[in-house]
Amino acid sequence: MLRLDHLAVSAATLEDGADWVEKALGVPLAGGGTHPHMGTHNRLLGLGDLYLEVIATDPSAARPAHPRWFDLDHFQGAPRLTNWICRTDDLDAALAGAPEGTGTATDLARGDYRWRFAVPATGRLPFDDCFPALIQWQGELHPARTLRDHGIRLARLEITHPDAPGLQAALSGLADPRVQIRLGPYRSLRATFDTPQGTRVLT
Repeated sequence: MLRLDHLAVSAATLEDGADWVEKALGVPLAGGGTHPHMGTHNRLLGLGDLYLEVIATDPSAARPAHPRWFDLDHFQGAPRLTNWICRTDDLDAALAGAPEGTGTATDLARGDYRWRFAVPATGRLPFDDCFPALIQWQGELHPARTLRDHGIRLARLEITHPDAPGLQAALSGLADPRVQIRLGPYRSLRATFDTPQGTRVLT
């Protein structure tokens, strides 16, 4: 089984991404950390049972010998919602049933957090990056349990793709009414949030 774990907003710089999300949702982001294996850094926002991550290339880190996750090596333009991440209790089994190119299980860490992550060899995930990245947390520590609760909740994650039926079939292990797969001429991600200030949207 897969469960929605977090959303990723990519940005050219971490400052740009954090500023964009804070203005859109009306709350400050918490500090995150660095990912030396990927040459990236992040900031976080708690969403109750999940969280939102703003991620960007870390200019102070050495460039990794492999592609960065979330295709950050090729990121251009304004900050935007680029990826979603699902957790599993058995990453190896989840990968065995996932589309080709979902990635290779890799042990990673940031501070006290430990996890296994399916890292795609190209930096991009199947279905034009509309298939979720897969994660297996190690131990009980999880960002959503430690972040301040600002009362923001994900109401809906709409994923549009020309091969919506194929994507839906590939996600047979996910049962979350917030995730909606839609048929459309091009790929897109749109997240709708309930906030103390009303409905807010990130795309």
